[in-house]
Amino acid sequence: MDTDDTSADRALFARLRDMWEETDPVPEDLADRMVAAVAVADLSREYALLTLVEGSVPAAIRGETDTATLQFSDGETNVLLHVTATEDGSRRVDGWVDAAALAIRLMQDDHDWPAQAGEHGRFAFDSIPPGVSRLHIVVRGSDGDLHDFRTPRFEV
Repeated sequence: MDTDDTSADRALFARLRDMWEETDPVPEDLADRMVAAVAVADLSREYALLTLVEGSVPAAIRGETDTATLQFSDGETNVLLHVTATEDGSRRVDGWVDAAALAIRLMQDDHDWPAQAGEHGRFAFDSIPPGVSRLHIVVRGSDGDLHDFRTPRFEV
């Protein structure tokens, strides 16, 4: 292909682009709407994965201690939990949060246990009975406002 053909093609494409920009311009909020649509699609996928996990039969895995590692994120705040079965049948929950946590609570039905985030966002709960739980953390967001971070329910 010689350079005359390439130049003609570029000129044609430039005229087509100008015509479409004038006739049917891209909406100003298109990028924001697409980001929102992708975020919603991702939430639907995450919910489907959580539903699959909740409906599945746990695998029979035994070792010296039963443990589970869980990670939760809302896009701004990330939480990592490590759940360990203790000898008396209760659970120890060790956690880390990457935001400025002002209040941390682990909730089961009508019971809740408070914790304080220490250095590097570390917190822990001792002697938690096995059961369905949820973590609630009040964090100071990057915008300076307070935000509630709540995990989906999970088994300890």
